Amino acid sequence: MSASNPAAAPTAAMPHLDRATTVLQVRGLHKSFKQRQVLTALDWNVPAGRVVGLLGRNGAGKTTLLRCLLGLSPIDGGAIELFGQPMLEPGGERMHRIGFVPQTFDLFPWMKVRAYLDFTAAFYARWDTALVERLLSDWELDAKQKIGELSQGQRQKLAIVRAIAPDPDLLVLDEPVASLDPQARRAFMGELVALMRAPGKTVIFSTHITADLERADADIALLRDGRIQFTRPLAELRDRMKRVVLQRTGGWPHAPVVAGALKTHVQGELATLLVEDPSIDSLHALAAREDAQVRIETPTLEDLFVELA
Repeated sequence: MSASNPAAAPTAAMPHLDRATTVLQVRGLHKSFKQRQVLTALDWNVPAGRVVGLLGRNGAGKTTLLRCLLGLSPIDGGAIELFGQPMLEPGGERMHRIGFVPQTFDLFPWMKVRAYLDFTAAFYARWDTALVERLLSDWELDAKQKIGELSQGQRQKLAIVRAIAPDPDLLVLDEPVASLDPQARRAFMGELVALMRAPGKTVIFSTHITADLERADADIALLRDGRIQFTRPLAELRDRMKRVVLQRTGGWPHAPVVAGALKTHVQGELATLLVEDPSIDSLHALAAREDAQVRIETPTLEDLFVELA
């Protein structure tokens, strides 16, 4: 995961996962800080071979959850399994199979880029030197420059290189593109999509940039109120979630009752509802009863995040 917390000495070739394998299984996870409950009875399964975007408002506990998953933060209750084995603390053979980019990372400022990567490579059973050289060139990272002299965006690029060079089966990224400009962000997403072409590779990353989730065709996992509320493919969310706008003269004393409504908002003549699997016939019947006009829209992922998070 990082050179400051090395895994065991490299071993023989690590097994690759097939897409039927469950990479991550979480049961009843609890985590609190100073009597503030952050994660509450959280359950979550992540299969191999998927990109999963972890969404949630600031303070929802995304960073805490990711650190708990990797054994970097102790849990107060529940159980976590990675690759079918309990995750109690970082270490052991499975650490060769995980790449991690934290939201804030502590690289060695006195080391040069090349020395740092060579040092890190020694801790991993798989290390793609050709990929490292290509990314250093493509992302314009000077191998002879000291890490302390890099910009924040350059340091983040280096952290990403370090995370994906060991050819991980599971790549975990906490706001990985927060410091990158749009061009660099697009290049990173291209590398992420290329990584996913290999059988069994799994990516979990938190981000507020919904366009990146769409570019990766990610499954969306929503963290809210200390739990994973749902994990669904993006295409399914688009297909099942609809914005229903009902308009009538005189307004609404209260929001109309609609089966599958997840959130409602009434303002003046408009009643706006976010509805899962709406019945089109029922909506038109409701509009006729209430002497209202109805409009059904497909919200963007950003709209869904604002409404649901």
